[in-house]
Amino acid sequence: MFTIEHDFDATVVTLVDEGGTHLQEDVVLNAFDDCVTLTQYDAQRDETVTITLSMAQVTDLAAALNLPEGIYRRKG
Repeated sequence: MFTIEHDFDATVVTLVDEGGTHLQEDVVLNAFDDCVTLTQYDAQRDETVTITLSMAQVTDLAAALNLPEGIYRRKG
């Protein structure tokens, strides 16, 4: 399950794990004009961990999801 919300400066996507017995914490994706952040609560550390991706990294990730195994470089 996931939700999408449009805030003033970001689009927020929350991914909720509804899988099997080893459920993970929700993942929250914030899409800004210049970057995308991913946050997830880490119960072992008792803190929220944030990863920031540049827009180039987001583009590469989107392309990678549709490609077979290998090494690639985006043109441009």
